[in-house]
Amino acid sequence: MSDLEQMRRRRKRAHGRLTALKSPVYASFLELEKAAYREGALSARTKLLAGIAVSVAVNCEACMQWHVEEAARAGAGEREIVEMIEVAIKMGGAPAVVASRVAFEVMEQVFKTRDAQ
Repeated sequence: MSDLEQMRRRRKRAHGRLTALKSPVYASFLELEKAAYREGALSARTKLLAGIAVSVAVNCEACMQWHVEEAARAGAGEREIVEMIEVAIKMGGAPAVVASRVAFEVMEQVFKTRDAQ
């Protein structure tokens, strides 16, 4: 099993546990997530792309995975995702270059899978 698949499973397992435990903090977080990505002046796709840049800049691997997958699911193309990663590199410098490797790995997996369908 790939590192990305392991990360996805850990993320989903934690989601399931927090949901089953009826965590009020986690429930609030999920509501915040819905509100943040709701269509508004910016499209949900644009907001998910921005999330990629922030995820890379703060080096949150699980966040990068989720945002890349969700942005692609929302119709974002490879070039749009690359440009968001480039924004993160500009803002985060060398540490963001290192962190971006995870986002590129997720992109490879997402677009290879989508192109194979």
